[in-house]
Amino acid sequence: MDKRIGRRYKNERNVCNRNLPLDELFEIFYNAKTAEGRSPRTLEAYTEGYRHLCEYMEMIGVERTQTAVTPDLLRSYISWMLHGKRKWEGHAHKSEDSMTLGLSPVTINTKIKVIKGMFRYLNEEGHINHDPTARIKKLNEPVKKLKIMSVEEMRRLLNQPNRKTYAGFRDHVAMCVLIDSFARISEVLSLKITDIDFKLGMLFFDEKIVKTRRGRSVPVTKRTLRLLKELIRENEEFESEYIFLTNYGEPIRDDRLRDRIKQHAKNAGLKIRVHPHLFRHTSATMFLENGGDLRHLAGIMGHSDLRMVMRYTHISDKALKAQHEQYTPMHDVLGKRSLERKIKRTY
Repeated sequence: MDKRIGRRYKNERNVCNRNLPLDELFEIFYNAKTAEGRSPRTLEAYTEGYRHLCEYMEMIGVERTQTAVTPDLLRSYISWMLHGKRKWEGHAHKSEDSMTLGLSPVTINTKIKVIKGMFRYLNEEGHINHDPTARIKKLNEPVKKLKIMSVEEMRRLLNQPNRKTYAGFRDHVAMCVLIDSFARISEVLSLKITDIDFKLGMLFFDEKIVKTRRGRSVPVTKRTLRLLKELIRENEEFESEYIFLTNYGEPIRDDRLRDRIKQHAKNAGLKIRVHPHLFRHTSATMFLENGGDLRHLAGIMGHSDLRMVMRYTHISDKALKAQHEQYTPMHDVLGKRSLERKIKRTY
């Protein structure tokens, strides 16, 4: 007699039915992403997003296991971040006034994206039998108008550092490169002497330090190249392969340069909040205003998707006003010169 008759056919494993510790599941996810070659910055974001969820679970007294993470818990977590979490809590350099209640939808979506990515991967790979984040929706993000600097503000900022000092000249060169290359501060500060092609007038940003993990070459002007040459000569005594250094010859950290740029802006009397990414926004906007096209802008900025640079097409009031002035139908209806000049009011 066939012993298989009357027996249940087993196909799926029981591993998915176990209530695995959350830390163990995160380690599986983290190791997989490390093996995929994700950047250190991305891996750090994974760790930070997971840690933040664990802190909430500990705060409400929920065990860190697979089954504890439910849609209801995740929605409660989002609600707490929106209305109960203090902004910048525990930050050493933020004032008490800035620690307001509630995180922005952008920040919350960033944190939830990590958790959704983790559980989606675990479910697809068969480590868990369902994804608790599948029905968790992204928060609506307010569309804010990107702020940019005016030409006059940029001139005042570039003229502020004392270029007779090493640190002042280095800051001036760094800001010029930020403006001319449209690059991120991490990319600029990672530049090595060998990354500059002085003959072609190009900077190369290595894929290891670029956010998108795609290396790219970016053109800069002759003036920027001359400044870089001058800074490299200043650095000769340090015998470093990097270009942007501290007074002691070590690569300068981005937080240090951020603070120095902020101080230069304050000394220049600028009323706007100046940060390194503001140069990127400003340069992209002015590039389009001056006649540059989206495809070339995407290449310079390192975006493979044109949708990433589309936001720069609608933030310029100056360009909008110029286009309207040129193409408004009122010129056809009334004629540009058909209106009489009015001197006196009619009472």
